[in-house]
Amino acid sequence: MRLILVLAMMLALATPAQAASGCANVRVPGAAKQQLSCLDDLTTTGTLTTGHTVQADWAGLTSAGFPSPKGVPGIQIDGYFPDASTANTTHGWNHDAQFVLRLPDRWNGGLVVSGSPGVRRQYANDRAIGDQVLAAGYAFAATDKGNTGADFHTDGRRPGDALAEWNSRVTQLTIAAKAAVAHRYGRLPSRTLAAGMSNGGYLVRWQLENRPWLYDGGIDWEGTLWHEDGPNLFTFLPPAIKAYPAYAAGSAQAHRQILDAGFAPGSEFLWQYHNDVYWGLTQRIYQAEFDPSFTGTDYDYATRPPSVHRAVERISLTGRIGKPLITLHGTLDTLLPITRDSDVYRRMIAEQGRAGLQRYYRIVDGNHVDGLYDAHPDKLRPIGPCFRTAFTALEGWLDGVRPPASATIPRASGDLATTCALS
Repeated sequence: MRLILVLAMMLALATPAQAASGCANVRVPGAAKQQLSCLDDLTTTGTLTTGHTVQADWAGLTSAGFPSPKGVPGIQIDGYFPDASTANTTHGWNHDAQFVLRLPDRWNGGLVVSGSPGVRRQYANDRAIGDQVLAAGYAFAATDKGNTGADFHTDGRRPGDALAEWNSRVTQLTIAAKAAVAHRYGRLPSRTLAAGMSNGGYLVRWQLENRPWLYDGGIDWEGTLWHEDGPNLFTFLPPAIKAYPAYAAGSAQAHRQILDAGFAPGSEFLWQYHNDVYWGLTQRIYQAEFDPSFTGTDYDYATRPPSVHRAVERISLTGRIGKPLITLHGTLDTLLPITRDSDVYRRMIAEQGRAGLQRYYRIVDGNHVDGLYDAHPDKLRPIGPCFRTAFTALEGWLDGVRPPASATIPRASGDLATTCALS
């Protein structure tokens, strides 16, 4: 209720911008700084040329063949909300809680809000999500979640604070973006959707569980599952990290230990890369966030003090979603294994009596990041095209057309970089 009152106050202060199309002076309520640009193209095809995106933020998240729309003129607003942390150096601002808001001239009445995957910054979803929704006519807003980079855990005063801020920053941006949209176009968005991948997918789940009145639905692309009792990152990464050296030396027992941790049979060709790039780093930075006193090498979440479990509980999911949700997850995800993540979240939703509000598509041969498809086109499948199809399915769902039933989507023939059928 407080959020609704805040939004109403913001809208009372926001008068529609004068121009019906083209450049207009739009305000983002609550922003400590905003910088407005009128652009010929809000997609990455244009913003790469004009410097209004940062390619490093989204590098590796999509395959090379992922469709590239273009020709979406409109307004881009870069800025930040009040915050004390300074890890995000984009624009030379040295200020966290940065956001980007894009308002197309040809608006379809909708708004899509997103939080960044991993610990990336606010432009991380520009290619995978922003391009597609902007080309469809949606306004698009994205946040850096309030802290970024491998040292994100230094933000906040107590364990779990940094990650809890992610949720509040998405809520904050959603409210402000709704008001800015009303200021720009003269009316509230008729439809507000949450969308995100990985940590961004976790944010979609959390918002639909805890702030459902702000949204009409969401798409969760391999969202991170946090649950106090597990599974979570601390229950499947440590045993895989511990067993990997022996596995690399040829140990059949170590191989079994990694499989038992949840990693899929058939994903072995990805294990070395993930061990070198993802597993250790991911465990280290999240252990520093939730359990900063730990100084050992073999992490055992089950035996850690109750304070650690309470910190995880603060940001845990319940499955009690309040709006329609489409979940996508790859069967060869080698960072967030599907049997320890979205398979579990599907059951959590059902246990809450909300199964009718979710569609869950298990993408055979999908991995956590689509960039690896380019290195293994014979073994992997990108999920980006499935997101595009799922987004259309969510639109239809909200218009009264039920999407295909939840299913495991087999590997198909044809151009996997551009097409995906969910039925």
